[in-house]
Amino acid sequence: MEFEVIIIGGSYAGLQAGMTLGRALRKVLIIDSGNPCNAQTPHSHNFLTRDGETPAAITKVALEQLKAYNTVQLLHGKAVKGEKYDKGFSVTTEAGETFTAKKLIITTGIKDLMPEIPGVAACWGISVIHCPYCHGYEVAKQPTGILGNGEGGFETVKLIQHWTKDLTLFTNGPCSLTDEMVAQVKKKNINIIETPVKAIIHDKGYLSAVELADGTKVPLKAVYARLPFIQHSDIPAQLGCELTESGHIKVADFGKTSVEGVYAAGDNCSMLRGVPNAVAAGLAAAAFLNREMIWDEFDA
Repeated sequence: MEFEVIIIGGSYAGLQAGMTLGRALRKVLIIDSGNPCNAQTPHSHNFLTRDGETPAAITKVALEQLKAYNTVQLLHGKAVKGEKYDKGFSVTTEAGETFTAKKLIITTGIKDLMPEIPGVAACWGISVIHCPYCHGYEVAKQPTGILGNGEGGFETVKLIQHWTKDLTLFTNGPCSLTDEMVAQVKKKNINIIETPVKAIIHDKGYLSAVELADGTKVPLKAVYARLPFIQHSDIPAQLGCELTESGHIKVADFGKTSVEGVYAAGDNCSMLRGVPNAVAAGLAAAAFLNREMIWDEFDA
């Protein structure tokens, strides 16, 4: 089946892109596997008019509103293969269905790689967190840990000390901060613990302490962690999309990737992982892609 645009990924960036293109009278297919990275996050914050809503509630409203645009179709499935051909692109799902389109928008997000520390995965997005703009207000001025080391750990300390002064940096092994960094951290009365972390003690995702390898338990309310990640989908790599050093899809203004006709939006191409940024990026990518299509059609 042929469409003008296929959107791979139907979370906030993808759904907003779909709405924008629907309002531009485009025939659009959104393919989504229903596996968002914030599935276990209890509340989404810092999104005007929806502050404090559950991620699922925001998605439910978005899906209901998309029904108003009859040129936009949604398919529950996992896109596993993308190919470029003369007139556009083909996308194949896990179920073996193949669809074609002139343009693609990839909004598949990223997959966080959990460390081998019991409790981190269960607390991820709840009390083991990555973004102070998403979660920092709720745990402000509370005893807080940072799981990090080296320059990245130091940068996180500098950022998070704005929200709370009761901070502990867990390097989970020998500290790799420079002497100057260590001096600055200690000057702020922030403790550095090099003893390896054994586990995160929690109750249904809400942590109470960090347990160290020597049996010591450090009482805390939250832990910030910068976890490594990979692209959630192989399709950007299949199409030849260039990545940044950090592993994000490299995009120019408005989400244009290194592959002509392919745009990206959301977590897969931005360090800003909040819902508002995903929505804004989805709108921008869709609007600019539509402009490109209009220009091509006008010239033809």
